[in-house]
Amino acid sequence: MNALIPDSSFPRVLIIGGGFAGINLARSLQNKPFQVVLVDKHNYHTFQPLLYQVATGGLEPDAIAYPLRKMFDRHKGLIFRIAEVNTIHPEKKCVTTNIGNIRYDHLVIAAGSQTNFFGNEGLSQLAQGMKSVPEALDLRSLILQNFEEAHQLEEETDIDRIMDFVVVGGGPTGVETAGALAELRKHILPKDYPELDFDMMDIHLIEAGPRILRSMSEKSSEDAFKALEKMGIHVHLETRVTSFDGTTIKTNSDLEIKANTVIWAAGIKAVNFEGLEKAVIERGGRYKVDAFNRLEGYEDVFVIGDTAISFEDPQFPDGHPQVAQTAIQMGKVLGKNLIRMQQGAEMKPFRYADKGSMATIGRNKAVLDLGKLHLGGFIAWMGWMFVHILNLIGFRNKAVVFVNWVWNYFTYDKGNRLIIRPFKRKEWGKVEG
Repeated sequence: MNALIPDSSFPRVLIIGGGFAGINLARSLQNKPFQVVLVDKHNYHTFQPLLYQVATGGLEPDAIAYPLRKMFDRHKGLIFRIAEVNTIHPEKKCVTTNIGNIRYDHLVIAAGSQTNFFGNEGLSQLAQGMKSVPEALDLRSLILQNFEEAHQLEEETDIDRIMDFVVVGGGPTGVETAGALAELRKHILPKDYPELDFDMMDIHLIEAGPRILRSMSEKSSEDAFKALEKMGIHVHLETRVTSFDGTTIKTNSDLEIKANTVIWAAGIKAVNFEGLEKAVIERGGRYKVDAFNRLEGYEDVFVIGDTAISFEDPQFPDGHPQVAQTAIQMGKVLGKNLIRMQQGAEMKPFRYADKGSMATIGRNKAVLDLGKLHLGGFIAWMGWMFVHILNLIGFRNKAVVFVNWVWNYFTYDKGNRLIIRPFKRKEWGKVEG
């Protein structure tokens, strides 16, 4: 069965994934002699850097999600379909999806990444990931349900366990999530649940490496570490989680934590598809590409974003960082190269331009690296907010996020504490699937 997509006299570029890489490639090909077919399992683009704010009640999901059809309503050469890709058939130049087969002239894999639990079954079943809007909403419900449930418990050890949180992974997502939980504990939750003793609420951040924010400078890591400790967060370095049974977190050290909620931000792996040679898959499931983002060994298949890894950029011999800026730049450069191919011109190699790194820890607290410049505190925090608002899709989303942040700043309140769809807590050994 073939998907019902109209034929065109222009070459078809099939893009798998509506993330930063996919949408920037599609935009680059707007009003160019191509038929662009974009497929994604959702009908919206997610601004993933702010998912943790949805999970902690700072924002509603529609503030960080944008409909893909609306995004490209003026792109007459683009066709969007909600579809899940199952198999790629490079010899037939088509992909198999749940809506049928889709042929292509040029295939671009921009499917992004997913949570990596490194084969730990207990963690994959019981820990909470945060790579999608549904996961963020589940986590928000779970956080609030914990405190609702705490009212019904009599044993102090049970109350302590359900009020404690463990964040695994000391990258930007883990640091920002831990900081947001600390702000909830200080400013929000005591007003909502005055019967509970919030001195019992412990927040743990566990990092397997020697420092948090390892992708940033040592100064930024140190500043962030001090800020987290000042906020009352227990930071455990060089500690690796080995198991979680729903109530107890065990590590490779003597550390053992009693907590019902583990938030997993410790790793990602690329989304892979059947049909491609296993030899092109590198660490983390990333597909090996050349300097032009062409999949090794395939003429008309390209890979961009988190899914791609190249060892041909002299500035990044171990591969480019899996961040939004990399995906955005890859999408734009590949778009230009496809146009050059169409015109018979020579393609230009991708070279990543590092525009700096940043992470927020909490109110008036952030760290920012820009070349040799390292900023912290209020100025870095303002810079972090400006960059994130600037990169949101759509004027409405920019305005909604800005108004929410201003309101939260002056009122010390987050109004999105709604349990819209109660989350059913999983139990070890009783997980479906």
